[in-house]
Formats: sequence, structure tokens, C-alpha cells
Amino acid sequence: MKQILVTGGTGYIGSHTAIELISYGYEPILVDNLSNSNRKVIDSIQKITSKKVKFYEGDLKDNNLLKSIFSNHEIHAVMHFAGLKAVGESVEKPLHYFDANIVSTIELLKEMNKAEVKKIVFSSSATVYGNPISLPIDESHPVRSVNPYGSTKLIIENILNDLTISDKQFSAVCLRYFNPIGAHESGEIGDNPNNVPNNLLPYISSVATGKSDFLRVFGNDYETIDGTGVRDYIHVIDLAKGHIAAVKFLDDNYGWEAFNLGTGQGFSVLEILKSYEESNHLSVPYKIYPRRKGDVSISYADSSKANKILNWNTERDLKDMCISSHKFAIKNQQKI
Repeated sequence: MKQILVTGGTGYIGSHTAIELISYGYEPILVDNLSNSNRKVIDSIQKITSKKVKFYEGDLKDNNLLKSIFSNHEIHAVMHFAGLKAVGESVEKPLHYFDANIVSTIELLKEMNKAEVKKIVFSSSATVYGNPISLPIDESHPVRSVNPYGSTKLIIENILNDLTISDKQFSAVCLRYFNPIGAHESGEIGDNPNNVPNNLLPYISSVATGKSDFLRVFGNDYETIDGTGVRDYIHVIDLAKGHIAAVKFLDDNYGWEAFNLGTGQGFSVLEILKSYEESNHLSVPYKIYPRRKGDVSISYADSSKANKILNWNTERDLKDMCISSHKFAIKNQQKI
């Protein structure tokens, strides 16, 4: 059974990917500093999979922790999710983001090199494309981040590319996510950060479950169908399965590759809100606020490269995303 080190393993995407790894016959080894997640997620993963999961609590900048992990396990590959991810916060605290995201990645890569672990799947982002000059966005689109969060992703992509050039045995896949939403069908895990959420669905769920009075919609003056921002929303389980496809790709390929993971369809904030209301038979009040710094107006993917090369496709639609998110919210009564 191949062991996969999952950094940020108790986070939103990391935890769902851990479950998929187990279902595909891998053994995930999770590490997380719990700065924006909860140890209880481990119990939920074990409940869903009926498997004991190895978990290390700590920061990737802790060299002794990483040395211990690589010495105690025969790590086949690394899935690197750990990092800060709030666009607005990154604009306010750029140095914090460069330190948390880039420095920790460099320390991880140093220990991987010492342990002769040569495969990594990196959690990148569609933010590396900045303000799109053409739609849909494919991997040949120019990369030019417009906020510090996106800059950290782009810098790490470049580091990984340089590393594969210097070491022909090293292989890296950068998965450029669009907007993950939804939750596990069990309702046991979902998007439930410790701090203020960065994603749309937890906000909507909070209002729907009575934890918040109304949804804040940032900007209604974009050049879109209804003035609100348009994004490509992908179910987190489909996203997790993309990581399985990526790690299998690494078994037979060397070098650096980037793949978009999205549905290829854009929805506005108000369209998502309407779908959530209709799918769950409820009403969610909202108020319009000014645009946030660093946000782009429209972004949706061309994921044909992942479709063809990784043999990966999305299977869940917007209704699935909204229903699973609400089920998780009801079951966990998440607070914002």
C-alpha cells in the first residue's frame, strides 16, 4: 500500500482527498498545524472510511517534524495542500502569506530531497491567471497574479518547475483549482474553517441555518449577467478525485505539468444563491457590499487537458454541491 503524505490534511480539500486516497487503496499520512481546521476531522475521516489514519500535528517549517515523518514512513508521494488561502487577507498581510506559503514549501521540498521522495502534487489555484484576457481559461493562458495569495501559488509553481529541470527524477503536478464547494455525502466533513470563511457556500449555509442574519455579496457592478462575480464552481469530491488521477500520472511521468480542475461553466454569486435556495427549499437574504480588493470579475476553466491526459472528469452538478453543503451545515450547525 503506497503511503501519501498529505500536508494540510485536516483542511477542507485535504480531508476529502484523504478519504478518496483510502478508497483507492492508498494510505494517507496527514500533517496539519490545525490553524484553520479541527482535530475532530480525523475522527470523521476514520468514521467514513473505517480505517485508522496516521496524523501528525505541526508546522511544515518544523524540520524535526518533517524528518520524523520521512524517517518513519516510506512516503511514495506528497500532496501539498497546506497554506493560507484568503485573497483579501493576503492583500492586507502579504509578508505573512509569503512566509506561511512559500517558506514552508521550501522546507518541505528540502526534506523531500533528503528522503529521496521525488513526486509532488501541488494545490495551486486559478488565481495564477489574474484577470482573464480570454475565456474559458486554459493552461496556456498567461500567468500574472493580481494579489499576494495568487503570487505565492505562482512562485511555488516556478520553484517546482525549476526543481524538475535541475533533477530529472523529480516530478511535479500543479493542480490549478477553480472554486471548490460542496461536502462529503455523509455530511461528516465539509468546508468548516476555524476563522472567517473564504468561500461562498459556508456563508450561505450560515444564513440558511440561522447562524447569520444575511449574506454579504461583494460587488454588483461587474460586467456579468447580474453584476456579481462569476466563478467556476467544482464539487470538492470531484476535485479530490483529480488528485488521485494526478498521483497516478506521476507514477509514469517526470517533469512539471499544470492542469486546470473546473467544470468549464461559470455561475454568478446570485445564481449560486438561487440554486442553493431552490435545491434546499429555503430563502437566504443578502445585502450588497463594495467589491473586495484582489477579486476578478469572471473566471471559468477549460479543463480539457485534465480530461484527456489525466482521464479525469467532473461527475457532480451545482445541485449536488448545494444539497451536500446544506446537509453538512445542518449536521454540524457551523458558526461564522
